[in-house]
Amino acid sequence: MNFVVIIPSRMGSSRFPGKPLALIKEYPLMWYSYNQSLKSKYIKAAYIATDDLRIKKVCIKFGLNCLMTKKTHLNGTDRIAECIKKVKADIYVNVQGDEPLINPKSINAVIDKLLCYKNKKILATNAYHIINNKKDILDTNVIKTIFDKDENALAFSRNIIPYNKYDKIYFRQIGLYAFTQKGLNIFANLKHGPVERSETIEMYRILENGYSVKMVKVKNYSKSVDTPQDLEEVKKIIKLNQ
Repeated sequence: MNFVVIIPSRMGSSRFPGKPLALIKEYPLMWYSYNQSLKSKYIKAAYIATDDLRIKKVCIKFGLNCLMTKKTHLNGTDRIAECIKKVKADIYVNVQGDEPLINPKSINAVIDKLLCYKNKKILATNAYHIINNKKDILDTNVIKTIFDKDENALAFSRNIIPYNKYDKIYFRQIGLYAFTQKGLNIFANLKHGPVERSETIEMYRILENGYSVKMVKVKNYSKSVDTPQDLEEVKKIIKLNQ
């Protein structure tokens, strides 16, 4: 089977404009996500999917595979779906370009879970992690998730879910998804629902159309870069790990 990682990348982040090209040492942020992805036991090729020629130029400079896409996509998974015509694979993994420390074992985990199921209703697998600090629980940029006993996603929200009177355990949805080619094609042709539009969480498109998302617990959550402050934290982590 053929497995590929595609990293959607755009310059228009409201909290951190130009984020994909922000430097850690001499390399752009997306370079780290790209190279970490290639450490997965499954992944033999990775691609940056973008609509910006500035990103393409940097990809060429650093030897990163790049796919140009439309500017009209509402989210990263729609951008990746366009790439099906250009890159043939059995499984496509969506890795965020602002996850420079992503653990390759997390990529392995979402692929392993997807390979376990033949249920046509399961369109994707999605990583999650236990939230262990109050700041992330309250942060609306941190997407929370709940799921049933079989780890089928029930809901996602930027607000706190569930109302948790007793256990005080919350789960963070990570922007790491795996799709079969067929599943990605189905996703791209589903209608956008009101909850997806309200929460701006693309996995809701699957749930709102009667399909399922299998959640996958991963142990080592990587630090994402949403702001310039996050970038400075990641720089410190990389320096400590050298």
